[in-house]
Amino acid sequence: MSDNLLSTQNPDLAATPTRTPACVMLINANDPSGAGGLAADIATTVSVGCHPVTVLTGTYIRDTAQVFDHYALDDEAVMEQARAVLEDLPVQIIKIGFAGTPENLGALAELLSDYPELPVVSYMPNLSWWEEDRIDLYWDAFRELVLPQTTVLVGNHSTLWRWLLPDWEKDAHPGPRDLACAAAEMGVAYTLVTGIALPEQFADNALATPETVLCSGRVELFDATFTGAGDTLSAALAALLATGCDLSEACTEALGYLDGCLEAGFRPGMGHVVPDRMFWAESDVSDEPPPDNDEPPSPTEFGLPPHDTKH
Repeated sequence: MSDNLLSTQNPDLAATPTRTPACVMLINANDPSGAGGLAADIATTVSVGCHPVTVLTGTYIRDTAQVFDHYALDDEAVMEQARAVLEDLPVQIIKIGFAGTPENLGALAELLSDYPELPVVSYMPNLSWWEEDRIDLYWDAFRELVLPQTTVLVGNHSTLWRWLLPDWEKDAHPGPRDLACAAAEMGVAYTLVTGIALPEQFADNALATPETVLCSGRVELFDATFTGAGDTLSAALAALLATGCDLSEACTEALGYLDGCLEAGFRPGMGHVVPDRMFWAESDVSDEPPPDNDEPPSPTEFGLPPHDTKH
């Protein structure tokens, strides 16, 4: 329906001013399974109440269980996407996920340098599905090009340990401040470390600087393997910061949101569990008994028109 038609049919509705949600730029790869990547970023950002501004860096070839391959866009295509929307929309923050290639990271570093006023949340995913030499090249480029312009780095404890402190020789595992120190050497102000192992099936998540741990949250581990949790957390953090939350508050809220997503997670395929990013919008479970069959409802049950709509 066109805007003109809307105005003609319901002028009061068309004239009503609406609140403009905060715009969050999401730079990530497509995940065709919907478990992670841009799909996770978009759903999370909308759930928090922000407008997603998306920049596609490439696409995974994957299902809910594993990544088979990845095809990257070239750096010019990534750059043109980002510049087109940055010149049009009032983006409040940038979240960077998987960029695919060192060349794309170089293009993003150039872009970030042109918008130094925008905070950057960078998420480093688990890249164990990739070849070792490509992981090393990607990590090196990210460290040299993107970390100096990153405000908050987000990553799992084991991933950040292997990347930032590969020569760690102490008996004790590195703590969040140790990882924050390593990130700070490249210019990162804050590091959010997730999945820090604790005894008895618990884990800790901590937002740290080299000097202190600003906030932390201990959680009980779920008896399930999830796909897309890191993208969900980092996108939620970016969106909450875009709405005006201070960093510690945004981190606490993002961790609580992720916990709700995981608790309500579902398994849509034969692979891992996917976080339910819209868990809060679900109505209470009905007291009515389930139907006798598992057939999905037809379009008419939802009140949708048939596909043979006449124009």
